[in-house]
Amino acid sequence: MKVLITGGAGFVGSHLTDFLVKSKKISKIIILDNIKDGSLKNLKNSINSKKLKFYKCDINKFKNIETKFKSVDLVYHLAALSDVVPSIEEPIDYLQSNIMGTVNVLESMRKHNVKKIIYAASSSCYGIPKKTPTKEEDSINTMYPYALSKNLGEQIIQHWAKTYKIFYVSLRLFNVYGTRSRTNSAYGAALGVFIKQKLSNYPFTIIGSGKQKRDFIHVNDVVEAFFAASKKNVKNKIINIGSGKPRSILEMVKILRGKMTFIPKRPGEPDITHADIRRAKKILKWKPKISLEIGLNDVLKNSSYWKKSPLWTKSKIKKVTKNWFKYLN
Repeated sequence: MKVLITGGAGFVGSHLTDFLVKSKKISKIIILDNIKDGSLKNLKNSINSKKLKFYKCDINKFKNIETKFKSVDLVYHLAALSDVVPSIEEPIDYLQSNIMGTVNVLESMRKHNVKKIIYAASSSCYGIPKKTPTKEEDSINTMYPYALSKNLGEQIIQHWAKTYKIFYVSLRLFNVYGTRSRTNSAYGAALGVFIKQKLSNYPFTIIGSGKQKRDFIHVNDVVEAFFAASKKNVKNKIINIGSGKPRSILEMVKILRGKMTFIPKRPGEPDITHADIRRAKKILKWKPKISLEIGLNDVLKNSSYWKKSPLWTKSKIKKVTKNWFKYLN
């Protein structure tokens, strides 16, 4: 099978690439990535594989990507802009990349008769859920442009699938963590910030009480869900991917071991994210295997990845957190 991965040098995309390189079912892997959020060092374990062909290109430019879809059997679409406040400050960039970029991918597929796409959707589409665990059919409440753009990308994929007979699987990812997660944004996942603070002997910056719970899911479990979604009998489904076992930020910090410092809670953030993963278990025959304790200890063992990343101090995080209050209060 010949597959194409958009965003293949990113956090989840690079782990997916490593997994597929080892699979006997995959004969060729094409990666499209503009290397803005991703990095070639994420692909150091796979870049020399004879299976792999990497192209530095942007999904926003149809002419640059269209020819790469020739003879492809399956597309994993992970390329996206993915932060909250920047999406409010620069909504056009997010709508262009996450919506029109997705259209360009779909049109490239249509031109070259590629019949299936697996999409990295976001659980942010649920906003602040009225009830948990959250089911796939629960109400959508996109509270900011990032969430809106990712959900509209999902809807566009569904429309193309219906109109042009393309099969899809949309995986709504919850709080993915693991090695290679980005550290260059105070708006993104806390883990990269915490690891860098730990390596620098700096106290962990806890936003709010730390009692807020998140459905943390290890990137290796996510990758296995993507692979399971590639089966021929899995098609035209929206599926939550999470651990189904929310844990608090304080529990995460306790596992990482270190001192803490607190700053005010940010508005617009849910007190809990909790995925109902029964559909994933039934349709994908998948379930998460890696506990938060095991996953975080694995991250600590491989923490050298974060050594050269910027240090997010309390004052720096406090400064950028003001934007949350500006836009979301």
